[in-house]
Amino acid sequence: MKTLLKAALFSAAVLFATQGMAGTIKRDTTLGKKIDNTAKKVGHKTSNIAANTASHVVDKKYEGKCGPKGETVYINKYSHYYYVNKTGHRVYLKKSELMDKKM
Repeated sequence: MKTLLKAALFSAAVLFATQGMAGTIKRDTTLGKKIDNTAKKVGHKTSNIAANTASHVVDKKYEGKCGPKGETVYINKYSHYYYVNKTGHRVYLKKSELMDKKM
């Protein structure tokens, strides 16, 4: 009986000791962040290319004017002026916001 009790206490001590040493696994999250940032950059670039291509095919290009940072300005069928930003979104401009193109 004494040996059975000693064996049970020993096995319980070993079980608790291994549980205490295991601890939590620390993972490096920098790789996940890099992948997330790269995926965002690829998505923005793809969106920008698609929007520029669609604008170039469907809408008219305003030859004499440009956007605030030298972007190509397009005119849609409703006579609204816009350019496509880095993320692929259309940014509409007033006629007063258009700049002359530098030759």
